[in-house]
Amino acid sequence: MKLKQLEYLLETYNQSLNMSEAARVLNTTQPGISNGIRRLEQELGVELLTRKGKRLGMTPAGERIVTLAREALQKVESIERAAEEFLHEDRGTLRIATTHTQARYVLPEHIQNFRQKYPNVSLHINQGTPAQLAELTQNGEVDFAIATEGFDHFTNLILAPCYTWNRSIVVPQDHPLTRVDQITLADVAREPLVTYVFGFAGGSSVANAFAAEGLLANVSFTATDTDVIKKYVRLGVGIGIIASMAREQGVDDDLRFLDASHLFEPSVTHIGMRREVFLRSYMYEFIESFAEHLKRPLIERVLASTRRDEQDALLSGFNLPQK
Repeated sequence: MKLKQLEYLLETYNQSLNMSEAARVLNTTQPGISNGIRRLEQELGVELLTRKGKRLGMTPAGERIVTLAREALQKVESIERAAEEFLHEDRGTLRIATTHTQARYVLPEHIQNFRQKYPNVSLHINQGTPAQLAELTQNGEVDFAIATEGFDHFTNLILAPCYTWNRSIVVPQDHPLTRVDQITLADVAREPLVTYVFGFAGGSSVANAFAAEGLLANVSFTATDTDVIKKYVRLGVGIGIIASMAREQGVDDDLRFLDASHLFEPSVTHIGMRREVFLRSYMYEFIESFAEHLKRPLIERVLASTRRDEQDALLSGFNLPQK
């Protein structure tokens, strides 16, 4: 058995059993992928894929071995990173998955400082929904995720709290809500809403607030991009519910940001990472620059622990800053 065969099987699985796409990602040929998986099946003595014409499926053995292959390849990556840490402390890659709001309004300052200190580290930012961020992290395609909502997707990851934030109701300057002394959730429910695509997912602060008052939100438009939401508020599609941190001086002067912290519970942004991840020194530094209470000795203790309750205890009790 060769690691390359496991890589072929895993990437084929990741690409929804499309061998041509797996070959493109791995910079090889489709016949090479197919032959590598067949040789792996022969060596193991079990079928990993079902084949009906051009249609592929996964056998139960294939499903199990894909999971083990992912774990094995992640451990190989950790070994390579450990060696690289001693050879080139200031070289490598840093891969982060996050939402548009974090990438656009929170991360730039931290990335700028990081780039000044580590110009030879290649940075990669992947944007997506919470479910996509969790999948990228769990699959080892990124080093960690920075997210706030949808933590039901992060159950197999370590979640370290970073800071709290709340939301604003965003409206055009002449909107009737600008003349209301204090907006109620009923006021908001009467308006067509423009907000995040994951904003009304189960467990979100916004969804919980509406459910607690027995109100039904009139969601007319959703997007993952905060700037897109603001654009459609300007077009009159509806009022926006966005992170207060997404207000940009000099750019959003045509909009009114109405404080909604009395309507919704504050949210906590976390850094999520795999339990078996190997973090390079510059990764620890980036985490601490993003959340100064998450210092390297603490993260090392969390990663060294095999008990979920102990990990949670180590990461609790912080007086988190507010954005």
